[in-house]
Amino acid sequence: MMVIIGASFWGLSGAVAQMLFEETTITAGWLVTIRLLVSGALLLLFTLCTSNRGEVFGVWKKPKFFVHILLFGIFGMVGIQYCYFVSIETGNAAVATLLQYLAPVFIAIYATVKFRELPDTNKVISIAIAVLGTFLLLTDGSIDNLTVSPVSMFWGVLSGVALAFYSLYSKELRQHYSASVLVGWGMIVGGIGMCFVHSPFDVQGVAWTLPTLSKVFFVVIFGTLLAFYLYMLSMKYLTAQEASLLGCTEPLVAILASIVLINIPFGYYQMLGALCVIVMVVMMGRKPASQKVQGSMRSKEAV
Repeated sequence: MMVIIGASFWGLSGAVAQMLFEETTITAGWLVTIRLLVSGALLLLFTLCTSNRGEVFGVWKKPKFFVHILLFGIFGMVGIQYCYFVSIETGNAAVATLLQYLAPVFIAIYATVKFRELPDTNKVISIAIAVLGTFLLLTDGSIDNLTVSPVSMFWGVLSGVALAFYSLYSKELRQHYSASVLVGWGMIVGGIGMCFVHSPFDVQGVAWTLPTLSKVFFVVIFGTLLAFYLYMLSMKYLTAQEASLLGCTEPLVAILASIVLINIPFGYYQMLGALCVIVMVVMMGRKPASQKVQGSMRSKEAV
């Protein structure tokens, strides 16, 4: 229940963010900056109250991991968050979420190239299903009918690449630090980096009504902090594989929320494409992308 609720919050936060982009002058850059800074700070404050409090500042005492955490925050955390929200801003939450779920394909391709191993049958079938699903999702069955702009498509695919990087690059760090400390600092580092691109104080023209504040609060607290915390707690009772598969609740919720809350049309072929992407995730989850590379695609300790 915890992983399903957490994944549902992630899915809903995408739809709520799209409502913010459509109803206000809030941009993806500002929302990502606030989301990372506030959630990261709260997560570290919470960790200070647990048995892992010694790790909170201890992570900066090891020069070996200093640069790793900086790269993890800038390229991993910011890469996922910013690319995902720009894809929503220029397209819609449902398609952006499903494109991000292509991460296992990129992990499999990386493993094949790095270790010079021919992909097994499971990988080949999974990738073929993912390609078919992506085609149906983006075209609704017709190459002359793109359902989202090429810009949204680009950022959505890039968010999948970023998630693959995040999953692979964080492996060694996860072996030395608790998830809350690693992700908390990753968010803080990423948020500080985003400040140079989009200041958190640059919100000119935004009418701070109660509905607007409520949506921002939901994205930051429910869609980030609580979603991650519930997912993290679930790992005490589930394997990473089980949590990853149950995390498929996220795209389903994103699709339903987009249809119900934002009235986004979703054709039959797009539904079939979405099903293909989810089937691909399940198939990839049944077997690691490589025996040498262990990257859990939905180690969504981020988003």
